[in-house]
Amino acid sequence: MSNARAIVIVFATFFLGEELLFPLTARATADAVEADAVETGRLLAVVLDSGRVTIRANQLLIDDPNKGDKGFTAYVFEKQLIEQFKDRMKINLADLGNENVPKLARKLLPALIDAMKQTVDDFQPVINRQGIGFKGFIPATFGTHAAAKFRAKSGVYLKQAKISPRNSSNSPDEFETKALKEFTNSNFPRQGDFNVSDTMDGGKLVRVMLPLFYRKSCLLCHGEPKGEKDITGYMKEGAKEGDVGGAISVKLTLK
Repeated sequence: MSNARAIVIVFATFFLGEELLFPLTARATADAVEADAVETGRLLAVVLDSGRVTIRANQLLIDDPNKGDKGFTAYVFEKQLIEQFKDRMKINLADLGNENVPKLARKLLPALIDAMKQTVDDFQPVINRQGIGFKGFIPATFGTHAAAKFRAKSGVYLKQAKISPRNSSNSPDEFETKALKEFTNSNFPRQGDFNVSDTMDGGKLVRVMLPLFYRKSCLLCHGEPKGEKDITGYMKEGAKEGDVGGAISVKLTLK
């Protein structure tokens, strides 16, 4: 390239910007950033749900009235979480540096894991309370507290959302409501971690929603008969296995 041509390109880039001078390159870069943000949002949602699944797997232990120290510490939780997520996503959370995940995910996933471990640690007096069965430390409670801790430290919007939720803090916004209704479509896959995503605010924000479908173990509180009080004191919704139980919502700012 001649010196004169190089000077022209430098001045054109300065005055016109890369978007006008190299529109295809700029578009490809923007698409890659958006794709990485969507994948990061999906991974955050799946990690939080994997934490919920880990709590559910230990529910009988947590609610055992005959045991004091359950041994279900933040360290034990983390080990089980890593195995659960690895089995589900084929990604090792303990070795993210060698995994094919977005750079943003390498930064945010450890922060979410720390928030989840802190939640388990905070609830140790509840978990280890002897003489009481049901303690209220269930997947939804865990998810609410862990998401709030993560959001406070990272600034990233993460929450559980549900239409007509038991916890009003899980009330959905317009985007979340639309996605939750989409999940109710019988054609939406019930297997695999499929999500709904969109770019908003002039391309400045990425929204990601991961559906949560009721499992058989969820129906103890959310199943039949509808209107009967469950163990938590709320009324059962009359849900069936595979029905939409809510979603995990993530909002990421594109830079």
